[in-house]
Amino acid sequence: MANQATVLSDKRTETLRVKFSAIDVSDDMKVFQHARQGLKPGVFYDFAEAINISNKSLADLINISSRTISNYKEQKKNLDPVYGEHLLKLIGLYKKGVSLFGTVDEFSYWLNKPFWNSTERPMDWLSTPGGVDLVADELMKIAYGDAV
Repeated sequence: MANQATVLSDKRTETLRVKFSAIDVSDDMKVFQHARQGLKPGVFYDFAEAINISNKSLADLINISSRTISNYKEQKKNLDPVYGEHLLKLIGLYKKGVSLFGTVDEFSYWLNKPFWNSTERPMDWLSTPGGVDLVADELMKIAYGDAV
């Protein structure tokens, strides 16, 4: 059973790397440009699958209803820039997290652990683009050996 979970985790990690490698979210200007051009709703669904989160939970994170996302898909309409930007920031965060922790599951585990000496979890901060940036800053601290 544990071996099957490892295979699924590795598959999700590879899906994240492959499906989102063409999306350059290395700086805020690129995120802004991608968001302004518009993201197809398929990016939302692919990302939810890659990080093993329900569509509703991901929609809640970017402050939109899952029904609205479904409507975008049915109408073949791109996401509004505000939702696209938030989604792109989350994609960038997961890319950084996976490069640091090794797998989607390990990064997700870290996101759901409370910060040291706190009841808040990094996941609690992801409901705003600014919160995503703060969590990305925490990842940089970990990468450089600072205590978090």
